[in-house]
Amino acid sequence: MLESYLPILVFLAIALGVGVIALLLNFLVAPRNPDPEKLSPYESGFEAFEDARLRFDVRYYLVAILFIVFDLEIAFFFPWAVVLDELGATGFVAMAIFLGILVVGFIYEWKKGALEWE
Repeated sequence: MLESYLPILVFLAIALGVGVIALLLNFLVAPRNPDPEKLSPYESGFEAFEDARLRFDVRYYLVAILFIVFDLEIAFFFPWAVVLDELGATGFVAMAIFLGILVVGFIYEWKKGALEWE
């Protein structure tokens, strides 16, 4: 029974070996000539304004989550549109209710100021 796992073990050993060899070759062959220009921080041609480890404002995450939610829920329209003829009026009403809930959620977020950026 364990003989059937031998090819997987050989594959993992080869993959590990190739990874280790690639890392070792990098340290042995790569040139080491750091230049002050190479080591300087680069952000769109300007020096960094702030430390990169500062926390992001929670509104950034809120907008990102809103984008993901609405983007994924819009993806439900594609399969619905394909089978709309088979679903009939019931499918249309169900999707209208779904879209209504999306619009209510969007209006709520808009009224709460989640989309306002200062």
